[in-house]
Amino acid sequence: MRVTLAVTAWMVSLVSSYSSPADTLPDIKNEDFIKECVRMHNKFRSEVQPTASDMLYMTWDPGLAQIAKSWARNCQFSHNTRLKPPHKLHPNFTSLGENIWTGSLSLFSVSSAVTAWYNESKFYDFKTRKCSKVCGHYTQVVWADSYKVGCAVQFCLKVSGFEGLSNGAHFICNYGPAGNYFTWPYKEGSTCSACPNNDVCLDNLCANPQRDKVTHYYSTVYPDWPLYSRNRYLSLFLIVSPPILLLSVIITIWVKHRYPHI
Repeated sequence: MRVTLAVTAWMVSLVSSYSSPADTLPDIKNEDFIKECVRMHNKFRSEVQPTASDMLYMTWDPGLAQIAKSWARNCQFSHNTRLKPPHKLHPNFTSLGENIWTGSLSLFSVSSAVTAWYNESKFYDFKTRKCSKVCGHYTQVVWADSYKVGCAVQFCLKVSGFEGLSNGAHFICNYGPAGNYFTWPYKEGSTCSACPNNDVCLDNLCANPQRDKVTHYYSTVYPDWPLYSRNRYLSLFLIVSPPILLLSVIITIWVKHRYPHI
């Protein structure tokens, strides 16, 4: 009986070690998480220098969040190769943009991740469109035509392509429509001076209730991407644990039979 209890306690502690870190991270339906993702993006979009005349107000998109979540589960520090044609992951957008942040669990917050992306602005020369280092995260955050965002954060034991990190947070945001490097991310000018017709100016951004409403997509099909490393370990554990438990019971019965006075 003591052997059985010990094995059971070990199994419970092992399962807890897998689940407890992930429980500290918000799901894509967490309202505070959603609000923070939207708030941080719009904060930086409204503060760009030089000022933007056509920057659209950004709102949440559940479809984009689900795409981000599906890809984040792979725990790979690389971009999703299916965001552009001929693939079409979203019913409203042909091409999707993507930003990735990976770091320790204790350092993650939506604010720190989006701020890190925006801080790439110091490497970007708006007049020449030249970038001295990495600028793609920044230009996507402030891409004027991108008006929908969906983000997800995933707990990863390891992140492929991000060696040296263990027990990390893997944060991904997808954007619709996608930005690119071939032109300026926005038009320079007085805020809201070049907004589309029927838009109103909200915090220096072009807002439109019809365009900005949150839509739920029930018919979108998301690819069955491979499970990430944490799931493989957990799946292996779930496979081998029943035989181990059965073996422990058999050993306990044999010991009690062989040594009845124990």
